[in-house]
Amino acid sequence: MPHDTSLIATIVAGITIAFVLGAIAQRVKVSPLAGYLLAGVAIGPFTPGFVADLDLAFQLAEIGVILLMFGVGLHFSFRELASVRRIAVPGALAQIAIAVLLGLGLSALLGWSLAEGLLFGFALSVASTVVLLRALQERRLIQSEEGQIAVGWLIVEDLAMVLALVLLPPIANALLNDVESANVAQQLATTVGLTLAKVTAFAALMYLVARRAIPLLLHYIAHTGSRELFRLAVLAIALGTAFGAATLFDVSFALGAFFAGMILAESPLSQRAAEETLPLRDAFAVLFFVSVGMLFDPAIVLREPAAVAATVLIVVVGKSLAAYGIVRAFGHPNRTALTISASLAQIGEFSFILAGLGLTLGLMSEVARDLILAGAMLSIVANPAIFVAASWLNRRLERRQPATPEVADSREAEVETRSASLATGHAVLIGYGRVGRVIAEGLRARGLDAVIVDEASDNIAAASEAGWECFDGNAVDDELLQLTNVAQASILYVAIPDGFEAGQIAAKSKALNPGLKVIARAHSDAEAEHLGKYGADRVVMGEREIALGMIEAARLPAEGETAAAQQDGDGTGDRKAPRP
Repeated sequence: MPHDTSLIATIVAGITIAFVLGAIAQRVKVSPLAGYLLAGVAIGPFTPGFVADLDLAFQLAEIGVILLMFGVGLHFSFRELASVRRIAVPGALAQIAIAVLLGLGLSALLGWSLAEGLLFGFALSVASTVVLLRALQERRLIQSEEGQIAVGWLIVEDLAMVLALVLLPPIANALLNDVESANVAQQLATTVGLTLAKVTAFAALMYLVARRAIPLLLHYIAHTGSRELFRLAVLAIALGTAFGAATLFDVSFALGAFFAGMILAESPLSQRAAEETLPLRDAFAVLFFVSVGMLFDPAIVLREPAAVAATVLIVVVGKSLAAYGIVRAFGHPNRTALTISASLAQIGEFSFILAGLGLTLGLMSEVARDLILAGAMLSIVANPAIFVAASWLNRRLERRQPATPEVADSREAEVETRSASLATGHAVLIGYGRVGRVIAEGLRARGLDAVIVDEASDNIAAASEAGWECFDGNAVDDELLQLTNVAQASILYVAIPDGFEAGQIAAKSKALNPGLKVIARAHSDAEAEHLGKYGADRVVMGEREIALGMIEAARLPAEGETAAAQQDGDGTGDRKAPRP
């Protein structure tokens, strides 16, 4: 019986090759996004060998866009934006305007239309959320001043892009259909006004109805105790809201998903929702980047080398210099300005979405899209080197500057963020989630000092507010592990749920401190055995401890213990132990 396997072949080829090239990119200290894009090039129509189904790839990419925007909404925080609004809002808008002008200038040299030039510049103005956050996390800068400014800056850029995605279709419709009409301005204003009215109606519905209904639904599903139903509920909210927004209000899938994420972010269950949907979001995000790579024609580098070089320079140099000048104009030190400049010296997912929409609407040519893709791929590959160069330049500038009070304060802050813990005989706690927080409370009750490590910015913020010394990042990182002064610690608690990472942390900690006592958690006998091999002195398995606790609570005889022995120990004498 014949089967049409184009969908399976597209998914399998995309994910498999993306995995191989993403792993290679990670190995050479480049963002895996570059590997995913190259995987798309490898299975695209412009390279020899297997060619995936482009139409199916686009549909899979649409789901990827929905889930990406849902994730952006989940992590959107008006509080974070408000804390740095004085620089993030005007700075991001000014940098977007400069990037648009640079893109417009290049488009004029290439002979493009005004609309195409504006869209091209706009696509070059926004940084990749994934690349920026990963770069800040790797350098443990999320909680720093420059990290907060960069995240706030990114939020403003994302909001600008969301607005562009909403307004672009009606603008394109007015420009392309009524270009010869004397009433084009009026037609454009009417179309844009109608679109904004629909968006406002959708936003009002989400705020008045969904803001109450969605958390209630999730709380009800959470109380059923079914993780499977909870995952399905979150996905149904994301996909259903996006589809409903497009069908009923003519709003883009992306905006509908963004609003769903924003509404869900207000619920106490938002973190769990993010965790439960992360694997699927990651998988479809990979397929999104693969589908973008399939559109890229590598021959553009040979056909238009000057245009490609100019595009990369706008992204890497033009945007960076603009951001540096803006941050310095607001009175921030070189270190902050250089970090933000390096963070923004790349483009990513919103640029792809905008370019794809522009091509679909007829506002952008394939050449412009290919230049955007080339600029994205090359800037993502170069981003780690740009951070290294920014750090080197900062050191050079600081040596030349006089030691004014402002500069001295800046240097002190930098040293403080890089200095290791001075604690000795302390506990090192890896993970400040639900398990880690209980451990921390127990340590504090016993008057013990602790240093905490966690990757999640929310957990680090909570640990900091609780008065703990903490470091953000992955404790597998040798440098980060040394910053906790684990070499002089007395005990290590590994409270993260990932047994593989926990084993690495235990082994590296034991190598630094052979006498260290290591206590870790596991979810299975296999994990417990793995952790024991890698140096854990004691492994606590959740299910087993729950069972023992329940036995203890009911005073039931445990394995090997008779009811009579238990009664004697209780002093209950002739009372029989209750049966389960």
